[in-house]
Order: sequence, then structure tokens, then C-alpha cells
Amino acid sequence: MNPLVVFYSRTGATKRVGETLAEMLDCDSEELLDTKKRSGPLGFLLAGKDATAKKLTKLTDIKRDPALYDLIILGTPIWAGTLSSATRTYIANNKSKFKRVAFFCTHGGGESQQLFAEMESLCERSPVSSFAIKGEEVKNGAHQDKLRQFADELQVQM
Repeated sequence: MNPLVVFYSRTGATKRVGETLAEMLDCDSEELLDTKKRSGPLGFLLAGKDATAKKLTKLTDIKRDPALYDLIILGTPIWAGTLSSATRTYIANNKSKFKRVAFFCTHGGGESQQLFAEMESLCERSPVSSFAIKGEEVKNGAHQDKLRQFADELQVQM
């Protein structure tokens, strides 16, 4: 099976997880880049506002066609209880190309089950697996073992 890890990260935690997961699975990855400035305190507030309103955003050009992959592994931070605008936009633009999906998220203590249910609804596909990790665990490196378990689950699905 040919997986693709696709992720958006505002602060770097989700990026770290996505890149590490792609290395563990020895597969391609795609970082989603939002054209809207979301750095700093004002960017943080704007990101939460847009996520709550379920707004789409403009992404830079996507390099990898998801139709060429058997499994799309989508990663997002949890913003205001929901997924990032960049991830929402990617799903809206590409869901018809997804064969199978898996999800991961980083969070500050938020509820991931509601997020994963929303992603499942948006993708119109049930995930083969899902994984949530606190951003704090990513910062201190405590995510490696849990991420390895998720990677192992995905390899069984491949």
C-alpha cells in the first residue's frame, strides 16, 4: 500500500508528528501551507475564529496528487474544538480522490473524538485508525512510543 501523510501545523507540533510518521512509514508527505498569516497572538485568535466559523482558506499549491495514494493520513491541530481551516480546505478540495483515510491530531487537552467524527463526516469515509497527542508531549519528545504504535496500526492496515 502507498500512504501519504498530509498535515497542517501552525506552531510546529503537528509538523513534527507528521514528518516523524512519514519517516516511520517510509512514505511521502505533504505539508499544507496556508496563505493567510496565522503566526503570533493575532494569528492564533484569527485561526480559532476561522475554525469555529468552519471557514475555508487559500492554500499554496499542493505538490502531491492524493488520487495516486491508497491511504491518506490527515493531520491537524485542534483549534476551538475543530480542525484547522487548512485541513478543512484540503479535505473539501480532494475528498473525492481519497481511497482510504486515517487521522491524527495534536491538541492542548481538547477532545479528539469530536474532531475525528467531524473529519470522518467531511471525508465521507471512516478512518482505518486515528491518533491524538498533546502538543506538550510532542515538545518534550514523549510522543515517540505512542506514534510508533499508531504507525504499527497503520502498517497492519496496509
